[in-house]
Parts: sequence; structure tokens; C-alpha cells
Amino acid sequence: MPELVNDIHRAARLLTSARRICVIGCSGGGKSTLSQKISTALNLPYLSMDREIFWLPGWVQRSRAEQRRIISLIVQTDRWLMDGTNPSSFDIRLPRTDLVIWVRLPRWRCLVGVYRRASRHLGRHRPEMAEGCVERWPDREFLSYIWNFEKRFAPRVSHELQTHGPTVPVVMLKSHSEMAKLLDLACIAA
Repeated sequence: MPELVNDIHRAARLLTSARRICVIGCSGGGKSTLSQKISTALNLPYLSMDREIFWLPGWVQRSRAEQRRIISLIVQTDRWLMDGTNPSSFDIRLPRTDLVIWVRLPRWRCLVGVYRRASRHLGRHRPEMAEGCVERWPDREFLSYIWNFEKRFAPRVSHELQTHGPTVPVVMLKSHSEMAKLLDLACIAA
């Protein structure tokens, strides 16, 4: 694992000086909400991987080659905050990343978050999703992804962080209160 930043004050200092940030984590944990708040507080362009990279209208997924092409163009810009995990693109993103924020909430919290999001946006388009991708109730496959994220996907995330970003500091946030504290400290420092 790359350098884990455990001191929240140091994390806030790194956050306020970062020009390119990746916010990663399991669905439903609050990474999009956190990303948008950081983007606003630090005046960084917000890029949702779901909206700009993965999805086309009607829940049609872009080809992997097209996704990688778009990511390659985005990371060459000077300032951005990219919201989305997708460890298969870490080889492109991490060499240009100043800071990774890993939202790592318990799975029950992520499940609650997904259901709250679905009930709030059901049948409508939510802002961090591509146009024409109407919010629906989570299906069994999506719920299984969330339930098994720590066991099946977090080890790959850790491996890819180490492989493609061994010198990129990683701030791991394990609760909503830690997210709020980081935001408060970053806003004070900004």
C-alpha cells in the first residue's frame, strides 16, 4: 500500500495543495457527495467517471478503449477531481494524481446510501450520472458488488494503488464524521 495519511490535519493540508485528486470507494459510501463538496471548496473541476467516462444514455457502457482514451485526455489537464474507483484505469490516472481519497465505509453504510440515493432520485436522472441514465432500484448484482466489495475488490484497489501510485498519498476515510472533519479543516486552510 502506498503512503497512508492517518493524521487528519496533514490530510487537509495535502488536500488543499492538491491539483489532481482521485476519490475512490464502494458505491453508496458518499464519494460523489464528498467529491462535489471538495470540488466546490477548492474550485477544482469535478469529473464524475460515471457521467463523463463510463455511461452513455440508456445505461449503455462505453467501450474500454474509449473509456481509456477519455481518461487519458482528462488526466493531462492541470487541475481536476475525479470521482470513481475503476482500478483498471489506475495506470493512467495515478501517475498524474497528487492525492487519493479512499472512502471506505462499512458495507451496511454503503447499502443504506445506495437505497437512500435510489429513493431520492428514482425514475429521474441524478447529476453525477450520464444523461439518459434514469435512477432505478439496485438489483441483486449491484447489491452483491457492494456486499462483497471489501473482500473481492478492495485487495485489487490496494494492489493497483501500490503498483501505479506507490508515492501518491492515500487518505482513508471510514466514516461520515471523518469526511466532514476533513472538509471542515480543508475549508479553513483554503
